[in-house]
Amino acid sequence: MTPRAALVAAVLLVAGTALADPVRASALPDRGARQAAASAAEGPALKVDATTGRHAIDPHVYGINFAEESLAKELRLPVRRWGGNATTRYNYKLDAYNAGADWYFENLYYDNGTASLPDGSEADKFVEQDRRTGTDTILTVPMIGSTTAARNAACGFSISKYGPQKGSDAQWRPDCGNGVKNDGTNITGNDPADTSVAAGPEFTKGWVQYLNRAYGAADSGGVRFYNLDNEPDLWFSTHRDVHPAGAGYDEMRDSTYATAAAIKDADPGAKTLGPVGWGLNSLIYSGLDQKTCGEKGGDCWSNPPDRAAHGGQQFAPWYLQQMKAYEQSHGRRVLDYFDNHIYPQQSGVSSGNDDPATQELRLRSTRQLWDPTYVDESWINQPVQFIPRMRSLVDENYPGTKVAITEYNWGALDHIDGALAQADVLGIFGREGLDLATLWSPPKSTDPGAYAFRMFRNYDGAGGSFGDTAVRAASADQDKLSVYAAERSGDHALTVMVINKTTGDLTAPVSVTGRTGTAGSAQVYRYGQDDVTSIKHLADQPLADGGFTATFPAYSITEYVLPAGSSEAKPPTAPGTPAASAVGSDRATLTWTASTAGSSPVASYQVYSGDPAGSAPVATVDAPATSATVTGLSPDTAYTFRVVAKDTAGRSSPASAPVRLTTAAAPAVTCTVDYRVSNDWGGGFTATATITNKGPALDGWQLGFSFAGNQKVTQGWNGTWSQSGAQVTVKDAGWNAALATGGSTTVGFNGSYTGTNSAPRGFTLNGKSCSVPGTAAAAHIAAPVGHAPGAKAVRGHVTR
Repeated sequence: MTPRAALVAAVLLVAGTALADPVRASALPDRGARQAAASAAEGPALKVDATTGRHAIDPHVYGINFAEESLAKELRLPVRRWGGNATTRYNYKLDAYNAGADWYFENLYYDNGTASLPDGSEADKFVEQDRRTGTDTILTVPMIGSTTAARNAACGFSISKYGPQKGSDAQWRPDCGNGVKNDGTNITGNDPADTSVAAGPEFTKGWVQYLNRAYGAADSGGVRFYNLDNEPDLWFSTHRDVHPAGAGYDEMRDSTYATAAAIKDADPGAKTLGPVGWGLNSLIYSGLDQKTCGEKGGDCWSNPPDRAAHGGQQFAPWYLQQMKAYEQSHGRRVLDYFDNHIYPQQSGVSSGNDDPATQELRLRSTRQLWDPTYVDESWINQPVQFIPRMRSLVDENYPGTKVAITEYNWGALDHIDGALAQADVLGIFGREGLDLATLWSPPKSTDPGAYAFRMFRNYDGAGGSFGDTAVRAASADQDKLSVYAAERSGDHALTVMVINKTTGDLTAPVSVTGRTGTAGSAQVYRYGQDDVTSIKHLADQPLADGGFTATFPAYSITEYVLPAGSSEAKPPTAPGTPAASAVGSDRATLTWTASTAGSSPVASYQVYSGDPAGSAPVATVDAPATSATVTGLSPDTAYTFRVVAKDTAGRSSPASAPVRLTTAAAPAVTCTVDYRVSNDWGGGFTATATITNKGPALDGWQLGFSFAGNQKVTQGWNGTWSQSGAQVTVKDAGWNAALATGGSTTVGFNGSYTGTNSAPRGFTLNGKSCSVPGTAAAAHIAAPVGHAPGAKAVRGHVTR
């Protein structure tokens, strides 16, 4: 490419610098360990249970965008992505692109020679590197409707054509402006044909067909994954010269249908990822609503017009339902991965700030990926639970879809705290069952951030890796020491990763359950602030009594490799897929086929709602029973249940396949009861109950309810009162027997009690449930501007 194009490409694609001889782990004693242990503070207890929480870790969670070849080879990188704003309008026929607002809306191109294009393009070189390193490729294909028209110097907002502008590419192309007038308003009405030509699904189909001819089909070593464009909900900003309108619900559905179907037509084995939104707002609002409400502000965020026109549904569930509808109508799936980006919105975190306060914020903000108790310390100001949120959206709206995050970055990859955050994120991805992730953008091979990947993919320089079957691991204080554990299928070794996110040494006990053969020692590998140029192979850690106690230096990542021992003892097989019956508004009965015992008999079955790896069971039954009734459910709500068998030795089976059900709607309200205590003198009280009939007219009625404490009715009026234990019944008094629809009557009584005079419950009228009037507060959160890397400034706003 030209020197200038090379500079721009380096800025936009953030390609790393190659390192010919990456530093290898060296076998060294833990220098100063005894002194550190003597001065270390007490750390939180760490617990690893190899018998439960077991699920496969997909290696595709360890991916990187645009990783350099030497690092990709060293990491045996599972997946690499060609993405970002510069790929939205890439023209594979011309090897040219336009990065939109990222670089003055200019047409740019690669100097790979033009005689053989599309052979030898930059995209081809990308795929060919991946083939050399055994890495799966994600290519971003255009869905915006436009592609770069020519290998020329055109730009979207020529100053000579559209007038003076606040910014320009003064060094390289002075006539190319930033599209913003001197008064701060955007130029509108420009001609998209200045830089681009139309490119629809057939353009994408042609590219996939070309790739098939060049490299084979997806299931035969060719390009395996295709991103359905990049952050389309921000097109109105990043590519406003060709797409000034926000992408709405209907456009996203129709474009996805057409583009994804074209990919599947050209290569049925290819996997698609969408809608590739920029962040949390992308799950809630369409691009059209983000643009509209960003301009209007205020109440627009509470009831955005595009959402209102689509049944009031937030964007992500609507989108997934539309993808499911396509499969039901056409008999094939066009969306394989539900993909959304996340950049921490806390001030300074993803931008790379590295002052002490930002370091602490960076290291605790990883909790937004999973923790329901962590309130996001940004304009979001509420729990995010990003991965469980995405998983729940899939389970409820398009089961079977995998979950991906093809862009994320916690910043400071060139500092040790950034490496700790990156290692924490990779541990969370595996534990939470994410299916695919690619870091934006790549660290240099010498950066601490690259060592975070090495700790999972090549800690010893000889291919030593973190396990591929996650097991349960927990810390008493995740903000001080985080812990992740997994078993390796190759040698059944148990790998345990501990990250000290504090600036002081911590000594903590590590208990290990389910590994009776842990007597002996574990290999120890450590990366930390004392030497950011290598991973140290330390002296082995002695093991005894199912665990050990160790000192974890400040700002360090330590990996233990425990020998297999008796871990090859077999757990039970997974129970059969549960079948649901007797589904009511608050309960359901689940029945499953029994597990086959492994090395020990099956002792019990545990029923989980959601992922067994991160939740407590909602029901447990002793074997040989294979049925359980789950109660306490919410009416008209979708649930996903799985069953896990546990044997007498404490080993857990893999989870069963999920059963999904929706509880029945709550029974229709036939009456309301307004219960009020008008006087309470301690030990005695007067109360009234106003009954309003919401059903058909009644000629005779009977009200029932239960006291919550030891209350007794001592005298009643306006009805015939009786009491048996806590249950109270009052029948009409004759003169008030007629209750028309909407009609009301009031009864009352004097009562006695000791202790607490709690309100009654379970009101019924003629045996049918009554509601008790109450109020519910609506949540509404206004927010300031949020930022993502690459000048992605967007009005931030979320609702619960």
